[in-house]
Amino acid sequence: MSVFDKIFKPKSTRRRCAAVIVAAGNSSRMGRDKILIDLGGIPVIARTLLAFEQTEAIDEILVVTKLDKLQEIADICSKYGISKASKVVCGGRTRAESALAGVSQVGEDIDIIAIHDAARPLVSSSLIERVILAAETNLAVAPAVKATDTVRILNAKGVVQQTPNREYVALIQTPQAFSADIIKGALTKAVEKQLHITDDCSAAELVGVKVCVIDGEPDNIKLTTSRDVYLAAKILSDKGVL
Repeated sequence: MSVFDKIFKPKSTRRRCAAVIVAAGNSSRMGRDKILIDLGGIPVIARTLLAFEQTEAIDEILVVTKLDKLQEIADICSKYGISKASKVVCGGRTRAESALAGVSQVGEDIDIIAIHDAARPLVSSSLIERVILAAETNLAVAPAVKATDTVRILNAKGVVQQTPNREYVALIQTPQAFSADIIKGALTKAVEKQLHITDDCSAAELVGVKVCVIDGEPDNIKLTTSRDVYLAAKILSDKGVL
């Protein structure tokens, strides 16, 4: 490369992406803090963070956790070489409050924000890359896998009201990626109105944004019960990771 090329080579037009890892839940169904459970020799949260650290499209990582875990999570970032981690911040009382706490702290140069459940430690760099790529041309993106079981809609008394065609039922995963301005505004509105949302796409939908759904990965499971931890260990073992 000539001196001229070095001076006048155009800058990359790649949009910059931050990952917000939400790790502020109570783990009530697990009975212990699931993000700190040992999974193949390292904590669950470390596996999750390493997936994003090793993904080229990720420029910055922010972790949202509980107040009493701030230092412990910061120490884990240091121990496992999470060099892209810029901040560890305190979450809120709800999922929306915690996600908002994270997205509010990303750098001003960030164009896309990917939000991920810390309790999905088997997420692959490939899936992260695909979600971010889709977010280059869509305001909101979520990965999903098709339902394989028959789905029934029940009323409050447990009586079947509807049986939707499972061909059109998708089980939504994370990471979910958004235009930075869109998700900041959507989560702010959800928190201000004290709306109950279970994921960040719900906030985007509340402000009229259409969510693009792409293929997720069956192994990208969320750890909710002890059985899920056992299954995650088996998946890692089958892949030769353990």
